[in-house]
Amino acid sequence: MLKAVLFDLDNTMILFDETSFYQGYIRRLGKLFADIMSADQFLERLIGATRSLSQNAGQETNKEYFQRVFSRGYENRSTDFWDRFLYFYEFEYDKIEADFSLPDGLHETMERIVHTGVKLVLASNPVFPRNAQLKRFAWTGLDHLSFDLVTHMENMSFCKPRLEYYLGICKMIDELPEDCLMVGNDPVNDMVAALAGMKTFLTDDRKFVHNPKRDRTAMLKSLGLENIPPPDFTGPFARIPAAVQELVLS
Repeated sequence: MLKAVLFDLDNTMILFDETSFYQGYIRRLGKLFADIMSADQFLERLIGATRSLSQNAGQETNKEYFQRVFSRGYENRSTDFWDRFLYFYEFEYDKIEADFSLPDGLHETMERIVHTGVKLVLASNPVFPRNAQLKRFAWTGLDHLSFDLVTHMENMSFCKPRLEYYLGICKMIDELPEDCLMVGNDPVNDMVAALAGMKTFLTDDRKFVHNPKRDRTAMLKSLGLENIPPPDFTGPFARIPAAVQELVLS
């Protein structure tokens, strides 16, 4: 029986041009480090530290892991660097232009899901602090909803597509994987939850055309995740209640 629904955020609950948004994000954030490193050096360091999170083996939170990798060579400034990130998310993040839309019927869909009584998890990839996750979620106009868990880099020690990320969520909400449904638009990062034992729903509301994502074959092979099964459900966000109802009654 279904007990919990996990929701990805970017291009699942909010639809936006990630490439354009994060270009503005990097430019604005990089200015806070301009007294220490060039824009190119900052970009290389930021991307490297973020991508390295997939290798976090769980001994540190994602925040601790990211902070350590980003600060290599500047260990004595590690705390200062992290304070700059926190300042950015508190005072600068909202200033980035974001041209976004919402899936059709998002609010009505979420209300129908809430009324089933299942637990709700905002399972956005925990590569950002809690403040950033909540500020993006606020774009949905659903920030009045109460989630049982919001994953972010301070409370998680794994990230997508690691199975430990999904199993960790189950432990935190005290539910079995087979009683959970993962909803998301990414056929790798989100649908890999099936290998953890979850049901999966692949959404297709995404409106923007992106450049192909970097080849993740080698990374998936290193994690033993080459054979991701097809999703249990596919369709627009508005069809999720039907899937939820089917699983609740099964």
